[in-house]
Amino acid sequence: MTVTPEVLGGLLDRVRSVDARLVCVDGPAGSGKTTLAAQLADALEVPVVHMDDLYEGWEAGPTGGAANLRRWVLEPLAAGRHARYRRYDWEGACWAEWHDVPPSVHLVVEGCGSAARQVDGFPGGVLRIWVEADDDERLRRGLARDGEEARDHWIRWMRDEGDHFARERTRERADVRLDGFGAVCTD
Repeated sequence: MTVTPEVLGGLLDRVRSVDARLVCVDGPAGSGKTTLAAQLADALEVPVVHMDDLYEGWEAGPTGGAANLRRWVLEPLAAGRHARYRRYDWEGACWAEWHDVPPSVHLVVEGCGSAARQVDGFPGGVLRIWVEADDDERLRRGLARDGEEARDHWIRWMRDEGDHFARERTRERADVRLDGFGAVCTD
């Protein structure tokens, strides 16, 4: 999902108008978050932290990733320090190398659970962007990326993330909502 220059400009205006230091691009897997986050990060000239690097595999679900985001990235940045996180190697099923996140004016975080309540209260403000697409489209995109052999993982993940989003009320708490094709939701 690539958003139009008009939608991107509106999102950037929103980031600047609310002075949000942390931009969270959240929503279900396969909805288009990664592409949108890349567009935002390029325009803002800031790094992106991917929640896929912070989950401890398929079984851990999105909640553990949010805890790692807070502990490894947000708490150090809030204290004015460099942050470091360890990337999870999905194929090797283990934690891999460390990545540095320097303090910056803004930080874009994308992935399921990036706008969990654990990010609330981040100094400098948070802008929550929700990206959604219907289940069939998301599963199609996911299997195109990960292969048909990942179908069972995807089905379980979709159920787990649905439970997570219901508990967190992520969609309802979002500042901006987009559909998985780049249009702003008006509901």
